[in-house]
Amino acid sequence: MKNDNIKNQYRVNEQIRVREVRIVSDGGSTVMPTRQAMDMAREQGVDLVEISPNANPPVCRLIDYSKFLYQQKKRAKELKAKQAKVEVKEIRFGPQTDEHDYQFKLKHAKEFLEDGNKVRAYVFFRGRSILFKEQGEVLLLRFANDLEEVGKVEHMPSLEGKKMFIYIAPKKTGSAKKSQQAMDREKKAAAGKETAAETTAEADETPANGGLLANAKISSDALKKLQGGE
Repeated sequence: MKNDNIKNQYRVNEQIRVREVRIVSDGGSTVMPTRQAMDMAREQGVDLVEISPNANPPVCRLIDYSKFLYQQKKRAKELKAKQAKVEVKEIRFGPQTDEHDYQFKLKHAKEFLEDGNKVRAYVFFRGRSILFKEQGEVLLLRFANDLEEVGKVEHMPSLEGKKMFIYIAPKKTGSAKKSQQAMDREKKAAAGKETAAETTAEADETPANGGLLANAKISSDALKKLQGGE
């Protein structure tokens, strides 16, 4: 049905019944009788396609009609992609979020980012749980680290009232998803590296991640928790 709609937008060859037309090409434009334009199209083995019927005289191109339709469909698709609205998806945590819930929300955040949406993750501190704001920051930094393949941090964790937010944008729209097996292998490799890094971290208390952790103002105990995946 969509293809028919595009087709019906344009008149071609004998369907063009005006006296004269303006032929446009890379070299410029020329006004000529419609019959002459149709003869030129036949000689070149292409079609006379009316692209602007409301102009005076109507504007036409000498082009293969199938190729012209393909170009129009491609252009419409690209325009639609540019106009696609980027949504901001929210992910909510508590300061004591368990591992199962964390992994569940991490999976959804990856899907949101791979679809081209932004993610706003936050930790909600209820009542006296605001005392654990440092633990909430650790959680959000770990979340950002686990999403670094598909997302980039736009805003580091910041406390706004009873909520601590972090903003993550997609790295690249339409990026290829990794297979589950590849992700499992990387997770095992990362676990081995984290175990080896714990000894070094205990010695000099230097963040293993030179990016997010280096910019985070949290205690060495909190950093150890993050590096240990707790």
